[in-house]
Amino acid sequence: MALLITLITCFVIPLATSQTCQTPDDFVAATSPGHVIIGGLFAIHEKMLSSEDYPRRPEIQKCVGFEISIFLQTLAMIHSIEMINNSTLLSGIKLGYEIYDTCTEVTVAMAAALRFLSKFNSSREIMEFKCDYSSYMPRVKAVIGAGYSEITMAVSRMLNLQLMPQVSYESTAEILSDKIRFPSFLRTVPSDFYQTKAMAHLIEKSGWNWIGIIATDDDYGRMALHTFAVQTTANNVCIAFKEVLPAFLSDNTIEVRINETLEKIIAEAQVNVIVVFLRQFHVFNLFSKALERNINKIWIASDNWSTATKITTIPNVKRIGKVVGFTFRRGNMSSFHSFLQNLHIFPSDNNKVLNEYATLLSACAYVKDSDLSQCISNHSQGTLAYKVNKDIERNFSLRNDFLWDYTEPGLVHSIQLAVLALGYAIRDLCQARDCQNPNAFQPWEQIQSKCSKECSPGQMKKTTRSQHICCYECVNCPENHYSNQTDMDHCLLCNNETQWAPVRSTACFEKEVEYLSWNDSLAILLLALSLLGIMFVLAIGIIFTRNLNTPVVKSSGGLLVCYVILLCHFLNFASTGFFIGEPQDFTCKTRQTFFGVSFTLCISCILVKSLKILLAFSFDPKLQNFLKCLYKPIPIIFICTGIQVAICTIWLIFAAPAVEENVSLPRVIILECEEGSILAFGIMLGYIAILAFICFIFAFKGRKLPENYNEAKFITFGMLIYFIAWITFVPVYATTFGKYLPAVEIIVILISNYGILCCTFFPKCYVILYKQETNTKSAFLKMIYSYSSHSASSLAMSHISLDSSSSNITATNPSSGGRPAAWQESRDIRAQAFAHTRRENAASLSKTWPRKRISSI
Repeated sequence: MALLITLITCFVIPLATSQTCQTPDDFVAATSPGHVIIGGLFAIHEKMLSSEDYPRRPEIQKCVGFEISIFLQTLAMIHSIEMINNSTLLSGIKLGYEIYDTCTEVTVAMAAALRFLSKFNSSREIMEFKCDYSSYMPRVKAVIGAGYSEITMAVSRMLNLQLMPQVSYESTAEILSDKIRFPSFLRTVPSDFYQTKAMAHLIEKSGWNWIGIIATDDDYGRMALHTFAVQTTANNVCIAFKEVLPAFLSDNTIEVRINETLEKIIAEAQVNVIVVFLRQFHVFNLFSKALERNINKIWIASDNWSTATKITTIPNVKRIGKVVGFTFRRGNMSSFHSFLQNLHIFPSDNNKVLNEYATLLSACAYVKDSDLSQCISNHSQGTLAYKVNKDIERNFSLRNDFLWDYTEPGLVHSIQLAVLALGYAIRDLCQARDCQNPNAFQPWEQIQSKCSKECSPGQMKKTTRSQHICCYECVNCPENHYSNQTDMDHCLLCNNETQWAPVRSTACFEKEVEYLSWNDSLAILLLALSLLGIMFVLAIGIIFTRNLNTPVVKSSGGLLVCYVILLCHFLNFASTGFFIGEPQDFTCKTRQTFFGVSFTLCISCILVKSLKILLAFSFDPKLQNFLKCLYKPIPIIFICTGIQVAICTIWLIFAAPAVEENVSLPRVIILECEEGSILAFGIMLGYIAILAFICFIFAFKGRKLPENYNEAKFITFGMLIYFIAWITFVPVYATTFGKYLPAVEIIVILISNYGILCCTFFPKCYVILYKQETNTKSAFLKMIYSYSSHSASSLAMSHISLDSSSSNITATNPSSGGRPAAWQESRDIRAQAFAHTRRENAASLSKTWPRKRISSI
């Protein structure tokens, strides 16, 4: 490998910027052999040198104005190809390249395109005309470039003839996305649609509404100008002026147009923000002249020049104002940096561009880095003779950091992606072919080859550890996401409130609305249990009505009290129907209050019964006095129930329950009743619990009453069942979620209702139906007398005085007129029991009871 210095052998070298094209090989800027040749188009020089106003002969002129940044892009392509050749990606296959300098001219680029399309391995540089180029073998397999959209479009129209893949690293014109006009064009950068959209968004968010635009007079500039104008107008941003500059430096009017543009900027003093869609050399000249006129603005830079180091070398460029730019995604630049550090040992055979750079660098050997770019530009504008010295290699080596400073990472990364994309396409084609044979495949076959397989709808691309966006994995869209096109970069999110999507979905589906419906199996079961309860209530009512005058019914408080309690049970069972079916505002407001009031009325009646039983069979004088004062049946029922009515009324007024759509579940919408106020709901249930607890205490006090009259014992069991059910309800209700939440409360209502109903009425029904011999007046009075006589031995009943010789024991105490009816009734029952028993068993009693005991009763 020869050193670059050994290639420069003459001592006086004309510094022609580029050699005049004498033969086709003179036209090639850099070349390297290989099994598969890739073409490259780069605007290494900024214009063609012509001594006339317009061409008079069909010849390619010399190019002037060496561009350091474009030279680096050429090196990036060479470096990327060398990386593939030194890797295992194309094992046994070497990539070669032919790179041409377009001189920023469409004409020169078209000449290069003609050579790309010329027949491979032909003794003459010819391009055959064919009706079908499917089997035609051109000189190169693919083309990378060009940078400028105007040149890219012209070249692409020619390459379309053979469907030769063209991968651009910088052309962003939106029109190039049209696959009908440019079927073989590909690019590794986004179109201007996204860039102009981002610019418009930036301007809107910054609060700017009066701006100017400067663009080039070519397809790139005009399209970007049009797209940007549409997007800004939609955001209520007004454009004060639109200035268009000639696209190419070879245009003699460019200086005049720049001056006119600057005059326009000065005239529009209110415009402080200017959007610039220009090339680097346009911006360089524009800013240089703007500084002379002390123009200070906010400049919004397009990706063409936003990272151009050349702009930063303008003296006092900071006085131009603020520059906000958009650029391409960057990649890992470490290997390219190492390549530049060792550039002086890179073989320069067949690399005219590298030789020219070495020559220009030597001419500026003693210029400091800050002025080096300008020195190279000046020397590359004409012809200069100089004497080569022995320090050329040393200067070349030491100036590698200068190249690194001029590197544009975004563009270098885009070029790397372009080369890698072609490399992976060739790898796929060569898996079943011998690609060491140049005729192994045609260029158009690469268009159907990709680094990674196409991601189907329902999937998205996930970039692998490689930095190349063309190489990716296909991963399924997660739940509630979808993709409806192939090769989507990301999955789209469904509307989580109304829609859902399974894994790998291609569309969103409407969520199904769910609630505890009437035809649900659990709802049917609960309704059946409620209807069974209602049937029990009706049956008990009929039984009690038919046995109205029996002691069991009378001891239950009479038919009126029983009917009220049974009605409450009926309403409790009926209230479960409000918890089933599609929730409505009416049912949501009704179901809790309906249950709360009816259940409170039921507990209030049972509380009065418990109090009555305790009063009737209590022989403790102190307790009896307390119970006499407390026992007020109707006021107790009205007050207890009225408090619950007040609680429910306040609840409905200030925080009424309402229908709510619960969208937290992934696939369904739960239509449910939102209670409005959990506090009010808790107070309602808590109040019932307090009444039940008081009822339980009173009933527990009277648990040792006579067997057939012992309602207190069963009321105690009923209250225990209620407490167990509702204590269990609290944690279950708090942790249950979904459409079956109402079923939890229905179950608890049924358990507590069945428990109280069974414990209160079933034992009495059993006595009425199956123990009729105990449901007689004589049997009943005998049982009462037996209990009273046993209780009298332990209780003082000095206030009751009975005449043992009198046959009318049922006479009342004159002093009891102001006492409660329940207490009076209890005395009557006991007195009747004593009289009845004395008449039937006088002899037995006289023997078994002590005289003192009988006289006291």
